[in-house]
Amino acid sequence: MPDPTKPRFPAEWEPQSAILIAWPHAGTDWAERLGEVEETYIALVAAITRFQPVVVCVADEDVESYARARLSSNRIDMARVRFVEVPYDDTWLRDTGPISLREGNGFRLLDFRFTGWGGKFGASRDDLLVERLHGMGVFSNSVRQPIDFALEGGAIETDGAGTLLTTWQCLHQRHPDADRDRLGAQLAGWLHQDRVLWLDHGYLEGDDTDAHVDTLARFAAPDAIVFQACDDPADSHHAPLRAMAAELAALRTADGTPYRLFPLPWPRPVIDQGRRLAASYANFLIVNGAVLMPAYGDAADADAAAVLGEAFPGREVVQVPCRPLIWQNGSLHCLTMQLPEGLLA
Repeated sequence: MPDPTKPRFPAEWEPQSAILIAWPHAGTDWAERLGEVEETYIALVAAITRFQPVVVCVADEDVESYARARLSSNRIDMARVRFVEVPYDDTWLRDTGPISLREGNGFRLLDFRFTGWGGKFGASRDDLLVERLHGMGVFSNSVRQPIDFALEGGAIETDGAGTLLTTWQCLHQRHPDADRDRLGAQLAGWLHQDRVLWLDHGYLEGDDTDAHVDTLARFAAPDAIVFQACDDPADSHHAPLRAMAAELAALRTADGTPYRLFPLPWPRPVIDQGRRLAASYANFLIVNGAVLMPAYGDAADADAAAVLGEAFPGREVVQVPCRPLIWQNGSLHCLTMQLPEGLLA
């Protein structure tokens, strides 16, 4: 039996206390299309609060007042919304929020370095987010462990039972001087994993994270993986995503059996001012009793919802309109970080 005192990285489908997000405002990169993005945030908070609380980071009192008014006017259960005033540069909480391990009766919050996805963007305030939230008492019965190593939450997937899934492209870009054995050992040590599975293929045009795994392939159970497929031979993604599908088919569970695989349909290309955007259905969010799915106003949305329903039996699949988000190169899962049950103070 697993040692209950040993830190454990829980899977996303395990019980949660809340989802952590940050509200967009005119001082963020959303300014140019703030109205459209706010509509997505309202839909996201409405979906989350049907199932559990949400913690909303706000930059100041004015942002809080505005966000509260927008949410209240949309018939959202405000008893499930908690605001926390804290500075932030951007709103991609998957990459700047805490990576939470269960440890005995409490939690260990891993606070890795956030470098703006390898120095692409300024990130000084985002890099301090976990430290500030922990110091404010947002999290209960927890210790914060700072780790001087660049890692984003969107770059890793766990099955909750000791297997980590990640991509070589992202980790190699962040740490070009480290080989795979060294990186795998470091990840397994900090995250208390028994093994690390690497993907060498798969990418999305318009993704500036260097192939985060949460846009490509996700665990649905310890023996199941949902992944983004591409069935259009004329599309530039066809070859790399087909190669990734072959990699996934060759992987084995900890007991040596092939994974059950659930390929997601491929949406039509989304072009914005001549630039292709990264529309991935793999960027879904699991909450208590449901899977929140990014929808892009595409005919494939319904098919993607059906696949997720098969992969997550017993959970409701809720579509959240995410077309405005991919303008800034991320989607639903990228915005959010789950807090395991018992972590929210």
